[in-house]
Amino acid sequence: MLKCPKCNKEVYFPKRVTSLGKNWHRPCLKCEKYGKTLTSGGHAKHEGKPYCNHPCYSAMFGPKAFGRGGAESHTFK
Repeated sequence: MLKCPKCNKEVYFPKRVTSLGKNWHRPCLKCEKYGKTLTSGGHAKHEGKPYCNHPCYSAMFGPKAFGRGGAESHTFK
């Protein structure tokens, strides 16, 4: 039987969400930073963990000058 990568319990077909090449329980597929429930394909992964595309993944792992607009969009060194 397939196991959910988050809770390590069996995932049955009616409750399965496939994302990142794995099968998840719908409530287990959450953003690692904010805990927001994600939809299949509506997120990105980093080191095998799901993150919402905006703002988490973009702000944490995107180009340094990328952001949500405003002063926090730029990195000064």
